[in-house]
Amino acid sequence: MQVKQIESIGDVADANWNALAGSDYPFIRHEFLAALEESGSVSESTGWVPRHLLVYDDAELIALLPLYLKTHSYGEYVFDQQWAAAYRQHGLAYYPKWLTAIPFTPCPGPRLLVKEAVNRASVMRLMREFIREQSIDEGISSWHCLFPVEQEAGQWQSQGLSLREGVQYHWFNRGARSFGDYLETFNAAKRKMIRRERRKVGEAGVEMRRVPGDQVTDGEWQAFYRFYALTYLKNASRPYLTADFFRRCAAAMGGRMLLVQGLKHGKTVAAALSFIGSDTLYGRYWGCAEAFDSLHFEACYYQGLEYCIEHGLQRFDSGAQGEHKIARGFEPVPTYSLHWLKDPAFAEAIENFLTRERQAVKIYRLNAADYLPFKK
Repeated sequence: MQVKQIESIGDVADANWNALAGSDYPFIRHEFLAALEESGSVSESTGWVPRHLLVYDDAELIALLPLYLKTHSYGEYVFDQQWAAAYRQHGLAYYPKWLTAIPFTPCPGPRLLVKEAVNRASVMRLMREFIREQSIDEGISSWHCLFPVEQEAGQWQSQGLSLREGVQYHWFNRGARSFGDYLETFNAAKRKMIRRERRKVGEAGVEMRRVPGDQVTDGEWQAFYRFYALTYLKNASRPYLTADFFRRCAAAMGGRMLLVQGLKHGKTVAAALSFIGSDTLYGRYWGCAEAFDSLHFEACYYQGLEYCIEHGLQRFDSGAQGEHKIARGFEPVPTYSLHWLKDPAFAEAIENFLTRERQAVKIYRLNAADYLPFKK
């Protein structure tokens, strides 16, 4: 087996990449990552330099790992800025660092893709050693793998990486046949709360519409992007993604996208965009032109829940953070990241910190589950 490092996902044929990526998880497919690079959302100027790893057995591609050289920690959703500050205080450089992640996408999924019948542990050792040597040769401080699935996280931990845990809130279909059926599992107070929130949207004169991504018009994409950008501008920051990124995604994988629109008097006033996996809906982006009571909950959660129930999807991953999701039936679940630091002293200190942090996160997750709205 030999490792090859490429500077653009365009350096490998989409069919070869997707043969390993499969169709279950949309964000690791060639077309999604290519849209990030080709739109300029991921580039040297944005601090995300593609350096993907490919493993070949003779001429056959048998494994791949998305990899970026990062000069900051923005757009990652696993926060290590305090680690960077500690490096600075000791006169060391934390950046650049290696990052295995889906840019701007905190959705758990596979990160290392390996052909069936190939020994994963051997591939992992090969890639880990390649990254270690590159880090020494190029003066790179560390390597971080964000939001892998649980099994892969355990495998990387067995390869000597430090495990970090976090919490997100996901919805699981426990056999609901309709949204009303789902609400019947709630206690009376929370059931009334959700019905009231949905009613307020209608009383404000806002009509909800769900449009498959491949049926969204250019004008509707332009309106959506304005809403998306406003979400960042309201917080005095710049949007991570360009309008061209969404156009490219729609052209390449529109059938795996869902746009929820809120309309008043026929004019779109809000929109939420999701991606569709084999059994999971991934809520990703939201924005609005003006505020309406409970419209965020309707567009970002309730419309997605209805879609999942109607189409037989078993999970709704609505994105990072958001304790308010608990009262709406989104369950606290663990997320994982893996970390390797070249400096032995910092590696030991951070491993000790993560050991304590994991226990605190576990306690938080168990306590958060006590606030789920379901009947006891």
